[in-house]
Amino acid sequence: MPTYEYRCDECGYVFEEFQSMNDEPLTTCPKCKGSVQRLIGPGAGLIFKGSGFYLTDYKKSNSSPATTNPAHATPKKSEPATSETKSDKPSTTSKPS
Repeated sequence: MPTYEYRCDECGYVFEEFQSMNDEPLTTCPKCKGSVQRLIGPGAGLIFKGSGFYLTDYKKSNSSPATTNPAHATPKKSEPATSETKSDKPSTTSKPS
């Protein structure tokens, strides 16, 4: 249930009222019985629970700093191509008889 803020038009008294969203807005001031207007509030703010959100919050506890992340590792250079090609078939050279 939300908390609504009201201000009296006659005496300027500002107060909060804990009401259901289905309840009708208040119309009288609890101090002077004058007419009141419901104020538009900022609403609920964003609430972070816990110590904070840091990159280190989600790392495994058994990992060491020497371990590298494969996504950030530099790619290995490929070996240079050679002009020799391997053949799947064994060479069949005929020997003179």
